Amino acid sequence: MVITVSWRMIVLAVSCAALSICMVLANAELSRNFYASGCPNVEAIVRNRLRRIVRRDRTARAAMIRLAFHDCQVNGCEASIMLNSVRNGTAELQSPSNLGIRRLDIIDRLKARVEAACPRTVSCADIIAMASRDAVSLSGGPDIPVLLGRFDGLRASAAAATAALPHATISVEGMLALFGRMGMTLPESVAILGAHTMGIAHCANFANRLYPVRDPSLRLFFANSLRARCPRMFSSNAFAALDTSNFRFDNAYFRNVLAGRGLLSIDAELGLDPRTGPVVANFASNPDVFFRFFSSAFIKLTSFRVLSSSDGEVRRNCRLSN
Repeated sequence: MVITVSWRMIVLAVSCAALSICMVLANAELSRNFYASGCPNVEAIVRNRLRRIVRRDRTARAAMIRLAFHDCQVNGCEASIMLNSVRNGTAELQSPSNLGIRRLDIIDRLKARVEAACPRTVSCADIIAMASRDAVSLSGGPDIPVLLGRFDGLRASAAAATAALPHATISVEGMLALFGRMGMTLPESVAILGAHTMGIAHCANFANRLYPVRDPSLRLFFANSLRARCPRMFSSNAFAALDTSNFRFDNAYFRNVLAGRGLLSIDAELGLDPRTGPVVANFASNPDVFFRFFSSAFIKLTSFRVLSSSDGEVRRNCRLSN
């Protein structure tokens, strides 16, 4: 079956996305020039330092993108994912849902560089947002005009992370509800999952599609290649790439979904659901449209439930509240 999406539908959806971004901006204390006087070179500092880091470790780009997703989905974008465990709580990183979150040391290094230039000025939450944004563009994706002015949270909870972070088996209905709470439209909700174009997934997140029988939505050859990486008794560290071009931010994820090569259950369902299938097909053939919707979705994600100066702080050390 050939699925078509008219350009009138695309223009209407883009207009709605732009309007909803404006609504987010109206309700958040964020702006493009938040550090214009306090730390005018902060974006250049972060980007230049990150560029050097990712040259040595190609996997760091996907790690930064995933870090922002996991931070923002738990109580909003306030860098709680960075906090170490304290006597009255447990670090978010100890949640099973944060298995695979890595390279937090990059945020520590960026923070140290920024602190040297602008002491006690730039939040860890903003550094995560900038690092994730730059990881996208340094991988060939869009250059997103991320807003700044977040403050850091004061506490973290592993239980809160487990409750808030979606499981790999989330349904399309659940996915739309999750991102809808962040103000995303349907096309934006599909686009944000396009971040699966980079990185890996542990076998535990898709073994249910391989055993005891193959998920019929998985192409046989693809399923056999996954079984080679993830036998029935796989290691907890075993993984597979989410995408065939998992070091580059592009629209290959959507082409893979249409070809029966979506790794996670939600990837496969995205292409089969009558609500999201046409959007997947459109993004698969129109990378510029995908980039446009991903950019607007990313702004909403990283603007979700940000803290004001009265609710948060600017941490001196991202691992500890002041």
